[in-house]
Amino acid sequence: MCRNIRTLFNFDPPATDEEIHAAAIQYIRKITGYNKPSKTNEDAFNLAVNEVARITKNLFDTMETSADPRNREVEAERARVRSAKRFGTS
Repeated sequence: MCRNIRTLFNFDPPATDEEIHAAAIQYIRKITGYNKPSKTNEDAFNLAVNEVARITKNLFDTMETSADPRNREVEAERARVRSAKRFGTS
């Protein structure tokens, strides 16, 4: 999986449409190998991004979990600690 795609399900507050769309862009970029498609492929690229975002939103709306929602600030701090351990502090 692309390292830039983060878990978006079961957060408080829930993932925004913008976050879902950004993840869809990253996914389509990864599988196509295009950072920015040519004019010829632009419509197909954008359609795929929108479809993946729509399907992801639908998935999140229908999924259920008994786990407590994760806190964004706590998860961000955990990521900073992991990064500091891995790369050292600057």
